[in-house]
Amino acid sequence: MSKEIPLLRGFDLRKLLLFAVLILASLAITHALPQGETIASQAPGKIGPAAVWQPPQDFIAKAHAACDKSNPPNYAECFIEQMSKSGAPAEAVSFTRLLYRQSDGQVGIMSDFHKVGPVDVARVMYPLRANDNYGLLLVNGDPPVLDVDDLKKLDRAAMEQNPMYQAVKQKYSNTDLWPGDRSGTTWPQVKPLPDGGQQFILGYPLINGCHACAHVGLALFAWNFDSRGKFLGTGYIPMPPPPKLTRPGHVPPTPPAQQP
Repeated sequence: MSKEIPLLRGFDLRKLLLFAVLILASLAITHALPQGETIASQAPGKIGPAAVWQPPQDFIAKAHAACDKSNPPNYAECFIEQMSKSGAPAEAVSFTRLLYRQSDGQVGIMSDFHKVGPVDVARVMYPLRANDNYGLLLVNGDPPVLDVDDLKKLDRAAMEQNPMYQAVKQKYSNTDLWPGDRSGTTWPQVKPLPDGGQQFILGYPLINGCHACAHVGLALFAWNFDSRGKFLGTGYIPMPPPPKLTRPGHVPPTPPAQQP
């Protein structure tokens, strides 16, 4: 005759079974995830794809109408509040508030996200701007947010010493550096640096005068980061001469990654 195994004193069998089920479920989820991933879509404190929001087509018009009617003391804050009322996820609203605090009061909505690591790229739509309604931000580094069209961070001195730029400036005296067109779906070219860092290469139009004036050239700049994502500064990338100025049969080399 088999003996009945007594239950351990002080244990609740139902709680023990529930605990076992939870352990098995957690193990199943862990093995179902690809290696290196966690249940969370992004690390705590990091900007990620959860902050992307595609607003309804009538969002901007309705937000303007609501804020114009209420005449708030801070129009930008009112506009951001309309995001939540229109169904924007909390992460998207938090990102917009972060950008508002860290920029010069710009209201931006993340429309796309490109994971590179450790520094990533976010495409942002600026609904209150008259021009240049899209921008690109380098995020999750040190500092956490960098606007690639913050022209004060570009190494203009190196560009102005370049013979090609000087030739353009001599022919078009009002030539200056302008923010690039960041709409569309293309992302900056990324190159590895020897120390494990990253380099993001972006183009900027050379325009002879006003925003709507003639485009007379293009300038390339590298945004450099170390292996931990710390911003090291920018570097000007000299452009090869146009084909008509190149020696016959000579193929200009691809510009190498600029050392920070």
